[in-house]
Amino acid sequence: MRSWRHAVSTSAALGLITLAVSAGTASAGPHAADAHDKPFTFAVIGDMPYGSAEIADFPHVISQINADPDVTFVSHLGDIKNGSTVCSDAYFDMIKSEFDQFKDPLVYTVGDNEWTDCHRPNNGSYNPLERLAKIRQVFFPRPGRTLGQKSVRVTSQADEGVPENVRYTRAGVAFAAVDVVGSNNSMAPWTGNTQPTPEQAAEVLARTASVIGSIQDTFASARKHHDKAVTLMMQADMFDPTVSDPSYADYYAFQPIVAAIARESAAFDGPVYLFNGDSHVYNSDQPLAAGSSWLSFYHLATAVPNLHRVTVDGSSNAKDYLKVTVKPHTPQVLDWTRVPLAGSGA
Repeated sequence: MRSWRHAVSTSAALGLITLAVSAGTASAGPHAADAHDKPFTFAVIGDMPYGSAEIADFPHVISQINADPDVTFVSHLGDIKNGSTVCSDAYFDMIKSEFDQFKDPLVYTVGDNEWTDCHRPNNGSYNPLERLAKIRQVFFPRPGRTLGQKSVRVTSQADEGVPENVRYTRAGVAFAAVDVVGSNNSMAPWTGNTQPTPEQAAEVLARTASVIGSIQDTFASARKHHDKAVTLMMQADMFDPTVSDPSYADYYAFQPIVAAIARESAAFDGPVYLFNGDSHVYNSDQPLAAGSSWLSFYHLATAVPNLHRVTVDGSSNAKDYLKVTVKPHTPQVLDWTRVPLAGSGA
C-alpha cells in the first residue's frame, strides 16, 4: 500500500507547480487567422490497437479513416498497446510505420501502456523512464511537426524535453495535445515498490509543469485571437464515470492539471472540450458542472459549466472512430458522431 504521507507530500509538491507556472507569461502559438470561418473535420481514436486481432486490423482502420473525404486531421489519444504485452523497440517501430500510413496530419498523444506501465513483468520489466525516452525518439523524430504523410507545423515543448506536448489552431479553435496519462499520471508505484521512486516523482513534477504551461499558453492564444473554442487532448480519464468511489491516492497527481483546466476554462468566453481515452467506453459529459462530485473531489470551489468532456471507445470496444467537425457559427462550435469501423460488428 502506498504511504499516505508520501502521497500527500507529493500532492503538495504538485500543487506548487500551478503557482510556479502561473507566474510565467504565456505565449501564443501558430495561428491561421484566415481559417476562422471555415469548417474543419478531424478524426479521434485511442486505446488501439489492443491485442493481436486489433493489431492485424489496424491497417484497415487507417485505410478507412484515410478514405473519409471529410477528415483532414487525425488525433490518437494514446495507448498503442494493451497493458499486458511487451513494450519492445520492435513493437514501437511497427506502430510508427503504421502511423506513417495516415495520409492526413496525425497528432499522437502518449498513453500509459507504452511507457508508464512497462515496469510490469509481462511488459518486459523495463524502466518506464527509459521507455518514455524511446517513445520520444521513435514517434517524435521531428519536434514541431506532426506525424502522417501531410506533416504540418505545430508548436511543441521540445525545448522543455516534452516534444509530445503540442499546440495548434484550426478553424478558429485552439488545440493542445498534452502528455497526461493513466496510472495516476505515472505516480502509481512500479513493480517491487510501495511508493514512487525519486526519479519517477521528478519526471512527473517536470512534465506536469510543462502540461500546465501548455494549457495556459493555449488559452492565452485563444483569448488573443478571439477563438471560438478550446480543445484539449490527453490519454488519462481524470473523471472516470465507471469508478463509483474514486480514491484520492489514485488521482492526486491529476489535481494541479484539473485545477489549471478549471481556472482557464472559467476565464474563457466559449466552450472548452476535453477528449480523452483510458476508460475505453464512449462518454459525453460535463465533469465539473454544478452538482458534480468531482468538484469536491478535486477541491474546486466553483463549477465549470463550459467544460465538456468526451471519452472515445477503445480496447475491445474500439469499434468506431470519432468524427468531429468544427462549425464556427454554432453555439457549441464542435459537433461529432461515432463512425463504425468496417468489420467491427458495431
